[in-house]
Amino acid sequence: MEIVETVLKDTSLSDAVRGYARDTITLGWEDRTHVHGRRRSDGGVEFGTVLPRGSVLRDGDCFVLEGARRVVKVVERSEPVFVIEPRTGQEWALFAYQIGNRHQPIMITDRALVCPDVPGVEQLLQQHRMPYTRAMLPFTPAVVTPGHHH
Repeated sequence: MEIVETVLKDTSLSDAVRGYARDTITLGWEDRTHVHGRRRSDGGVEFGTVLPRGSVLRDGDCFVLEGARRVVKVVERSEPVFVIEPRTGQEWALFAYQIGNRHQPIMITDRALVCPDVPGVEQLLQQHRMPYTRAMLPFTPAVVTPGHHH
């Protein structure tokens, strides 16, 4: 099985690699934070990854499989999330604090805080009267800290 140790952006691929067959790998946010492991592309090609610690795969990142003469492009899978739209600076700070204090991952956009729709989170949002909606979106946490423990 071929092992990939680097990730490239589609725009930085060499001319030689641009002629390789194309494939995708659709991953949820947790799978995009795992740096070591066995993977299978959407087209069925198996390969392994050994990426630098703390790597987070993002939409458009590419794995070059030299042996298979194939470029596998990362696609961020849409997942169930809560979208919280704070109205004031104080709400931004309070809502982000409350979500982080419960050790929930959070994504910060220009207009909203986004967190995974997992058990217990809706109760937290209601308890603190956070205005929210449910959606299906690709999710990438703001900060991923491998090995964080209390």
